[in-house]
Amino acid sequence: MNFNDIIGQSEMAERLRVLADENRLPHAMMLCGPDGAGKMALAIALATYLLNKGDFKVQGVKHPDLHFSFPTIKLKKWNGEYKPISDDFIEDWYEMLTPVNAPKGEDVDPYFSLAQWMEMMKAENQQAVITVGEANELIKRLTMKSNQGGWKVSIIWLPERMNLECANKMLKLIEEPPAQTIFIMVCREPEKLLDTIRSRVQRFDVRPIDSDSMYNALIERRMLPADDAQRIARLANGNWLAALEELNTGNENRLFFDYFVTLMRKAYMRDVKDLKRWSENVAAMGREEQRRMLTYFLRMAREAFMYNFHIEELQYMTKEEAEFCKKFARFVNEGNILGFQELYQTAMRDIGQNANSKMVFFDITMKVAVLLHTT
Repeated sequence: MNFNDIIGQSEMAERLRVLADENRLPHAMMLCGPDGAGKMALAIALATYLLNKGDFKVQGVKHPDLHFSFPTIKLKKWNGEYKPISDDFIEDWYEMLTPVNAPKGEDVDPYFSLAQWMEMMKAENQQAVITVGEANELIKRLTMKSNQGGWKVSIIWLPERMNLECANKMLKLIEEPPAQTIFIMVCREPEKLLDTIRSRVQRFDVRPIDSDSMYNALIERRMLPADDAQRIARLANGNWLAALEELNTGNENRLFFDYFVTLMRKAYMRDVKDLKRWSENVAAMGREEQRRMLTYFLRMAREAFMYNFHIEELQYMTKEEAEFCKKFARFVNEGNILGFQELYQTAMRDIGQNANSKMVFFDITMKVAVLLHTT
């Protein structure tokens, strides 16, 4: 994958290229930014640029001196002491990055979410982490000489998913890096990383994709009519994954929308029996899906609040969501918007810490019932 294959991000791509050409790349760097902005695309393009200077060219995403680390799960076949490593899932990883149904001309597709990766691993209700086993494996590989006598590149996807033991070992590796090694961290939530790691890497903030690049990509890569491309580009708000979601008629957000509407209606009526049934249904989801749903609820609270200002440029909703907000928005106001935000954010944290899902979501239903009647 080359820099020219990235959707938008021309300024960041040029910045990285210049740093590479002038031999000024930091040995440890972190690409931070929202989902769907192209962080992994930039990381792979930079790795390709560095490694293709040798005799052995990068084939898709495969090269003997390109190492990927990413969150994994523990399969039932492994004993209790085993620490999974990325190589256990490397074929799934390559399949995720080079899907057989990728659009013509796209040999690498670096735009995917944690949810898609979890589905690829068949994670069910597990939470994916980067274990100390991966840190040990990476130390072993990077201390060896490079195959081509040039750079060795380590791309670490979602380093915030490292457990504490792994993070401490990675810190030592970053502090004392092997010769001609570049670490590229692709990070979504940098605040969850150890402060000591954050202080030892150079951060590059990747902005959402600009509207023109999104619009052009939808036309050129997905063959959309101009009107549809313009509507989806605006709705996606710089997130290529969100744009692709809109193209999928059975996308997950429609399910989340139904759950959101049901919760708001039953909570307003204070129908405790149905609210209990709602919380039990949601509790049966996997934890990662629950967190994505709460993220969706958080967005819908914001959209409903902003709808009251009647400024179209501030609204990023589907037609179905906007129709619902015509009547619902008046129930989200200055008196309760912060309460809604705190409620969903706290629930996301609790779910991430393996709290009892039934208790978390039933608590949400009760508090939503109170907030909807707060002015």
